[in-house]
Amino acid sequence: MKPANLATMAAFFAASFFLVACSGGKADPKAEAPPTPTVEHEQDLNVVQVDHPEQFPLVAAVAYEATSQLNATGTVSPDISRSVPVISIATGRVVEIKARLGDTVKKGQLLLRVQSADVSGAFSDYRKAMADEKLAKIQFDRAKLLYDKGAISLNDFQTAEDVENKAQVDVENTTERLRVLGGSIAHPAAIVDIVAPVSGVITDQQVTNAAGVAGLGSPNPFTISDLSNVWILCDVYENDLANVHLGESAEIRLNAYPDKVFTGRISNVAPVLDPTLRTAKVRIEVRNPGIMRVGMFVTATFRGEKKETRAAVPAAAILHLHDRDWVYVPMGSNKFRRTEVVAGNALPDKMQEIISGIKPGQQVVSNALVLQNTVEQ
Repeated sequence: MKPANLATMAAFFAASFFLVACSGGKADPKAEAPPTPTVEHEQDLNVVQVDHPEQFPLVAAVAYEATSQLNATGTVSPDISRSVPVISIATGRVVEIKARLGDTVKKGQLLLRVQSADVSGAFSDYRKAMADEKLAKIQFDRAKLLYDKGAISLNDFQTAEDVENKAQVDVENTTERLRVLGGSIAHPAAIVDIVAPVSGVITDQQVTNAAGVAGLGSPNPFTISDLSNVWILCDVYENDLANVHLGESAEIRLNAYPDKVFTGRISNVAPVLDPTLRTAKVRIEVRNPGIMRVGMFVTATFRGEKKETRAAVPAAAILHLHDRDWVYVPMGSNKFRRTEVVAGNALPDKMQEIISGIKPGQQVVSNALVLQNTVEQ
């Protein structure tokens, strides 16, 4: 064999050996993969563990028979049947305002003064009618005297009588028109005094100094409402309307005075729902003790006839935290779970109603604040 062939074969075998050596053993994928991570769950923040659980005595929730109730938010509104608009039939310009929005006024009290060309024209017509009537009266008296003496015909006498009667009608019409416009024949002037038609509180004002008054058909200068009785207008969702009935009573709590409870009567449930919110307006009539102001926010409580069994616990067992209510429930092994509840009304003997969250017979820590303070230390 030639030396060149031997060199070629040697190179071939060397290359083959090199390729086999490079590809002969593949790495184990399991050996090269990263290890599987271990997931550690975060500790439940509502679970606490103490060394001496006997320091936190337990109490069992008792059963409490309560009627079903529904809470709804609403606002104080004036009773429309007790609201009277203040109108000015005469058009003109406001020259003086004697009352403002929110003022308490008496019937007959001066509210504003209006300078009116209508009243000025009405006075002019009235004076002309009075002059015409005076002349017609003189002519009638003269015609009567002449007719009695046979100096004039019956037709002339009747004509004078007709003129006198028509002149009297003109005086009556112009006098009534002047009265309707707000003027007075005793005080001839172009200024009209607008007075309060009833006693109450001004709940709406649509006039300012030097503003124009357009008469009927324009916004009323003022609206006076008798706020001795008011309406509470609440929005009740469609699914809760079965708990609201006409004629039943409802408890009213003002946001401004949460410790005061008022009682009203349901006088109307709107027959039409709000298509967006799916709520109906419920109207409650209530006597105003003097502290209810139009626009105040209230909470209305409707109580049904159906009895429900709920839990009741000592008031100290409830922890008020982050605008929510909680109780501590034992879990065993020196552990307690903080459980959210919905607290209801305060009950006698320092007990508190629990609407949801725990059931009667379930044990809770009798003083939740003491345990909470111990945990935070």
